[in-house]
Amino acid sequence: MSTQTAAVRPLSAPGLTPRTDAPRRLHAVAAPAPRRKPRLVYGLVAVVGALAIVGAQMVLSVMTTQTSYQMAQLTTQQRQLTWQKQILDDEVTGLSSPQYIAANAAALGMVVNESPSYLRLSDGKIVGAGKKASYRSSVDPLGRGAVANHLIADTPLVTDPQATIEGSGRGTASKNVTPVPVTDGLPTVRTH
Repeated sequence: MSTQTAAVRPLSAPGLTPRTDAPRRLHAVAAPAPRRKPRLVYGLVAVVGALAIVGAQMVLSVMTTQTSYQMAQLTTQQRQLTWQKQILDDEVTGLSSPQYIAANAAALGMVVNESPSYLRLSDGKIVGAGKKASYRSSVDPLGRGAVANHLIADTPLVTDPQATIEGSGRGTASKNVTPVPVTDGLPTVRTH
């Protein structure tokens, strides 16, 4: 057989025969189904969700900013209170200094005993010279001539509000001292 005859003759498998009795029918395809519109509810939920996220971010940002301002204000207030505490601590230190206590005791009429006596609490015995102090003492409790205590220089004594450790007039501790001139941010002494 030739190749032409084999090409014309249909290949068939045993038991399979083409069906020729059913006529072929062509029919028109139905119109495509219209696209469903997205549901309005889903769109609204998406928009409302996005707006809620943006709103929450804005609220958190404002709250954070407000908190920062409050922290700055509280830090400033804490610094001022720390300064006031330091000033009060200095005043308490000055008022509890032995120099101020001795000056107030002298202003009230107490004198310093040059040979002090002590009372021993265990047996009640007096240890020391045991004699009373003289009216005049060589110790100056007001500290004139000693190193000045600037914490209590203007603090009034108990008996006289106008008297201070520095003297009888209040405010005598502040003397006219010419300040060192400041040049370029550093204090310098003028030598010319």
